[in-house]
Amino acid sequence: MNSRFAHAGNQLLHVDLQIDENEPRRGILDLLSRLRPNWKAKDIHMKTFTEGITNQLIGCFVASLQEPGCVLVRLYGRMTELYVNRDREVEMFQVFHAHGCGPQIYCTFQNGICYEFVRGTVLDDKLLRQPSIYRLIAAEIGRIHSIQPNCSPPVEPPLWTKMSHFLTLMQSSPASQRCTKSPMTLQEVPSFETLSVEMESLKRHLVQIDSPTVLCHNDLLTKNIIYNHKEGVVKFIDYEYADYNYQAFDIGNHFNEFAGVNDVNYSLYPSLELQRDWLKAYLESYKHSTGHEVTVTEAEVTQLYIQVCKFSLASNFFWGLWAILQSRFSLIDFDFLRYAMARLNYYFKKKEEYFGLTMS
Repeated sequence: MNSRFAHAGNQLLHVDLQIDENEPRRGILDLLSRLRPNWKAKDIHMKTFTEGITNQLIGCFVASLQEPGCVLVRLYGRMTELYVNRDREVEMFQVFHAHGCGPQIYCTFQNGICYEFVRGTVLDDKLLRQPSIYRLIAAEIGRIHSIQPNCSPPVEPPLWTKMSHFLTLMQSSPASQRCTKSPMTLQEVPSFETLSVEMESLKRHLVQIDSPTVLCHNDLLTKNIIYNHKEGVVKFIDYEYADYNYQAFDIGNHFNEFAGVNDVNYSLYPSLELQRDWLKAYLESYKHSTGHEVTVTEAEVTQLYIQVCKFSLASNFFWGLWAILQSRFSLIDFDFLRYAMARLNYYFKKKEEYFGLTMS
């Protein structure tokens, strides 16, 4: 056995290899010679996926991407280890796969991971609004939220410690590192003090809400949802942020993603009618998966709707902080500051309205 092979816990292969993100082909071929020894280098095709704004993603195949056996290689973005727990990500990959909700992870290497290609098409904004599809998504999230991994859930989800960590990184990373790709000026971004006070206010309000702690994906934007038309199923990919969290956060986060990423437009946020229909499908799946009576009342839908509205604020705040950090560290050509301000502006716009929602 090659000395560069090592098996981590759960017998997951680790290859001691660093792939050059500017010239990845050579390193990837080296990796594939171990993972797919029967593939001839001259027959291997690679396709770079451009949807991601944090990492590089490259599909590797010999015949076609939609055939079994294809490998996805993900190269971690610069400095992402500051705010992504890579060990946790691998653990989540294995949990999701064990419960039939995600692809198999093949190996880790120094600056990335390899995993099974999930066949189907990446969701687009139009498909996201089709009742037959959004009900599939709602049901799949319900299934995931019902998963009981071996480790017991934390007393309090790590959401608040992660946000505090983001704020600490913001304070400790000088603004001079900020990328100049954005027309936004420093003055337009809320100060560290403003954001710290805001986080405490948000936390005080949300910890009073009785949203269950469940296993969450935490990053369900359209590009992380794969629709397999032939099988009539959806699957979720990318578990960088997967962890325990408040049930309503995962749903509110997904609703925020209706507004898009490249050009955030909150007029695309789902209507009340769509949300209620979505939440009903979700509750039916969640109750069924947790062994409860499947009947869903209007009052239950309303209660979850209110919780989701409130936690959608936390989602906007979280990704606003994340994008400010990305604007300082990432080498990817994306206007992170504009994205941060879109998320934070909508947070401030909806805060009073959502804080005021009650069951009365």
